[in-house]
Amino acid sequence: MSSTLLEVTRSAHEEVERLERLVVKDLQREPSSNRDRLYQNHRVRTMIDSIMSTTEKLIEVYEDKDNARKDEIAALGGQTAGGGTNVFSAFYDRLKEIREYHRRHPAARVIDATDEYEDLLKEEPRIEFSGEEGFGRYLDMHELFNEYINSKFGENIEYSAYLDVFPQTHKIPRNLKMTRKYRDYLEHFLEYLISFFMRTEPLQDLDRIFQKVETEFEELWADGKVLGWENKGLENGHLSSQESVIDLDYYSSVEELLEVGPEKLKEALAALGLKTGGTIQQRAERLFLTKHTPLQELDRKHFAKGSRDLEKNNAASQEDSSAKEIALMEVKIQRLCELLNETIAQTKENVEKKQALTYEEMEAEREEEVIQADTESDEEEQQIYNPLKLPMGWDGKPIPYWLYKLHGLGQEFKCEICGNHSYWGRRAFERHFKEWRHQHGMRCLGIPNTKNFNEITSIKEAKELWERIQERQGLNKWRPELEEEYEDKEGNIYNKKTYTDLQRQGLI
Repeated sequence: MSSTLLEVTRSAHEEVERLERLVVKDLQREPSSNRDRLYQNHRVRTMIDSIMSTTEKLIEVYEDKDNARKDEIAALGGQTAGGGTNVFSAFYDRLKEIREYHRRHPAARVIDATDEYEDLLKEEPRIEFSGEEGFGRYLDMHELFNEYINSKFGENIEYSAYLDVFPQTHKIPRNLKMTRKYRDYLEHFLEYLISFFMRTEPLQDLDRIFQKVETEFEELWADGKVLGWENKGLENGHLSSQESVIDLDYYSSVEELLEVGPEKLKEALAALGLKTGGTIQQRAERLFLTKHTPLQELDRKHFAKGSRDLEKNNAASQEDSSAKEIALMEVKIQRLCELLNETIAQTKENVEKKQALTYEEMEAEREEEVIQADTESDEEEQQIYNPLKLPMGWDGKPIPYWLYKLHGLGQEFKCEICGNHSYWGRRAFERHFKEWRHQHGMRCLGIPNTKNFNEITSIKEAKELWERIQERQGLNKWRPELEEEYEDKEGNIYNKKTYTDLQRQGLI
């Protein structure tokens, strides 16, 4: 074997120590921007994960369940499997292994691992963020918003209003929470918040946070003090079946209860696990007992034998378990919302600001963000060499000169109808005739924006062409008094003028 177990152990210890030094070195550097801080945190998180995985391997080696480490240490002293000692034989066996290794790898050389590990400090980890998230500055709740407004537990509100509502899950009625759709919504909600939190705060120990949340939740649940799940109308940890069928508070005597009917009484008794047989009078008396006597204190002779009580208890137990899981997810979401409180506030501000911006302002802001992000990402790119003043591409850098010439971006086209706005390049000029700015200008002139007016940028020329078109179409212009058709009761067809004259004379 070319690499012994002891060498693997030594190498693992060395790797752990080197990674620890790198973590300290990386954290000692003060990041210059939020982007750099995020990159730094993710680098440190990756190194910590490597340390933990290597340490787990070391623990397995030291546990030595297959005695491989023990046998190798014994072999270093020349001890054989039979208990004998042969130091020289062990030495020459190792020497043979080393020579065989170098014979198979003649190009092998000693590499200083320090340089390789130092490169880790210059890495920019790839972090997946959607465009709406703005590299971790804002939340992207659009999918959850659509799921919310298209459900029974949600309301038909605007996205900006949803950002105020979504943390308040305790305000949703309890009967709507016990549905599969609400449970799926919570699962997607919690999954997204965890994903966003781990991407923006990779050094936070989320498992420890959730462990503390679960401990506090168990105490509150036992006391019935979980927000939105207080023990109102609860009996033994689950919803009272009596109230779900017949509310006895509305009945003051057995005679009044008789008016409910035998079938309804039977359903109410079955839901409580009581006997359902007998006359309607006996059923009413049996059910009326539960108004002033708790089920626990009721005589056992009133309860049905067999599986009914067991099924009821199992169903109640399942319902209680499901409610507890849903409540725990809500508590976890509340805790994550508290941790992301500042991000949620920034998201609200960003959405409200976008709603008040015009298209030009949004484009200007987007370009500013691209330039700002490019400036923050690399100090060397703060002063971009652009003597030809080429337009910036999607990456914040000047586009290639050949692309600039290909699209004719140095050629300026002005449109008087658009308020003397400039368009650079033939492609942008041709496209602008269908855009809102040109359409608005034509509408102000009272001229339809048809293909006849393509390539016309002068207001005078557009008006003259429109007059000529109107003159040319004057002969073919539709005249309603002659061409509009009317039909009388007998099915005769007249034009508008004739029909009006005959109607005045009373002939039709």
